Amino acid sequence: MLSVLIPVYNYDVTKLVAAVYKQCSESKIDFEIICIDDKSETFAFENQKITLHNRTSFYILEKNIGRSAIRNLLAQKAKYENLLFLDADTIPVSTEFISKYIYEINENKKVVYGGILYENKKPSPQNLLRWIYGQKREALPVSERIKNPSQLALVSNLAIKKEIVSRFPFDENITQYGYEDLLFFSILKENNIGIKHIQNPVYHLNLETSAVFLAKTKTALGNLASLSNSKKITKKQSKIEASYLLLKKLRMIATFVFLFQKTALKIERNLTSQNPSLFLLDLYKLGYYCTLKTI
Repeated sequence: MLSVLIPVYNYDVTKLVAAVYKQCSESKIDFEIICIDDKSETFAFENQKITLHNRTSFYILEKNIGRSAIRNLLAQKAKYENLLFLDADTIPVSTEFISKYIYEINENKKVVYGGILYENKKPSPQNLLRWIYGQKREALPVSERIKNPSQLALVSNLAIKKEIVSRFPFDENITQYGYEDLLFFSILKENNIGIKHIQNPVYHLNLETSAVFLAKTKTALGNLASLSNSKKITKKQSKIEASYLLLKKLRMIATFVFLFQKTALKIERNLTSQNPSLFLLDLYKLGYYCTLKTI
């Protein structure tokens, strides 16, 4: 009935698998848990222990194939029609996590996003930017998410029918971090496939340092620029793209890029400090994006 699919990369997935396995077993459903390691450098030995559970498999790829391709591969290996994608660095908040998804599956819902939360405990100073961003921009209640269902969903906690992923696979041209979720959900929206948002969150546990998160953000913006140039993403799907096009219409791109280049290091110091500003992060992202678009 349910295939739980977990892409793994340099993360210990044993606690997540144990928690999901327990809930699936208690729910008395037919299930499987499939984990695929995208050629990690760490935790490969520890993660092989998950195969001690029945109906649980663990594969290690010979080469890294990227965030989109590994999800497509997981879906191809799944033997059940109902898929549940979970990121390796998550853990269910509720002991009724699986049963809530089973209810939605029984109601014949095709795509269901449960949400994401961050623990309230303030992290160490070097991890603050990722935690604050997650709290303010990702950990949104259902009442907020339903205002823009396709832009406020993530694949990190998603129940979906296998036939939908087969018809609209993740874009394997996106091999690095960033915007593969947005593109996937935008395609579903274009094809009139709705997303139901429910309150069934997981905690996102793995907080990168502010410096690493900033670097990954720049990588993601490179993806967005490429998607924009190939017309796969428009201003309707991306606020950054909409802001860029507005600046372009006003003939202010050159000025904005000049100001960004003058202030980038100062903004970076704030973003990696103990008091990072999300407003400055938004300006930084737009400035960096405008710079990419002028290259």
